[in-house]
Amino acid sequence: MLTDRENRIDRSVLKSLSEQLSELKDAGIEVLLVSSGAIGAGLGMLKLAKKPRSLSELQAIAAIGQNHLMDIYNEYFTPRGYLTGQILLTQEDFSDRKRYLNIKYTLDTLIRYGAVPIINENDSVSTAEIKCGDNDRISSLVADLSGSDMLVILSDVEGLYDADGTVIRQVDSVDDSILSLCRGKGCEVSTGGMTSKLRSVKHAMRSGVACVIAKGRRPNVLKEIMNGEEVGTRFSPAKRTITARKRWIAYGLKPKGHILVDDGAAKALVSGNKSLLPSGIAGTEGVFESGDVVEIVSKGRKTIARGLSNYSSQEIDRIKGKRTDRIEAELGYKDYDEVIHKDNLVVTE
Repeated sequence: MLTDRENRIDRSVLKSLSEQLSELKDAGIEVLLVSSGAIGAGLGMLKLAKKPRSLSELQAIAAIGQNHLMDIYNEYFTPRGYLTGQILLTQEDFSDRKRYLNIKYTLDTLIRYGAVPIINENDSVSTAEIKCGDNDRISSLVADLSGSDMLVILSDVEGLYDADGTVIRQVDSVDDSILSLCRGKGCEVSTGGMTSKLRSVKHAMRSGVACVIAKGRRPNVLKEIMNGEEVGTRFSPAKRTITARKRWIAYGLKPKGHILVDDGAAKALVSGNKSLLPSGIAGTEGVFESGDVVEIVSKGRKTIARGLSNYSSQEIDRIKGKRTDRIEAELGYKDYDEVIHKDNLVVTE
């Protein structure tokens, strides 16, 4: 959306976006901008035709491009009377609860100063281990922690298409039938596709945030969305939401492994609001430690929940299938009866 065919930043798009956001701020609406474009801007600055594969080259290109990207945004926001504040994030900022909350406090302060926070993945230092994934995910996390009323994801498509290629105007629940409509990945410089967008939207909806996916190059797209016009695909916020801490567990952290459970345990977790006990565990996948977030997977290989594990994968493999009164005999100690306490567990399906 932000670059032309030669991978250079398209200034006309950034100018239009900045002007629309400035008009929203003039009307008293608080805005936060999650913007990609650092690598695209760097490619244009260095006159490279396509992205290199080397991580160090990509990081260097992002470092060059991020400065250029912010210079352009400042060029368009400053004449309208608005300062910008740059925030670059990695997964570590979301994984650490204190740092996670500090992002919120910084955003709140920037908004209080009347500035426009411009947020991006810190591509110049990100590696696979600390990468958030893409800006679709970052935007949903930022929308949640900032208490936003709406998340607008601007893309290169008009919205979510049905099987016949017609834009779906309203979605109330992102279920398997909706996810099955995803097609393709997007342009070469993009990391997210429609699947990524829908998963991010699903998270935001569960946080009580209304969402819209729309074509970013459409003239006055943001103003039309704010005026309630029929633009893109709108997603309704969930009527019942989960607590902020549980949303952090469910969406802010990346899972380190999986715990496989039997049908009885799956039913108790999903329908009974119960803790996960060792008796219902069939096995583990991956290596994780006590305190790590893990996904809970049913016999049908479906992820049904996430939670903070009280035991490591090695410990769980020794106590799986056993009653809680056998934990100490197997491990030589017992810190908890529950492998995952219900207060630290979030049902995702």
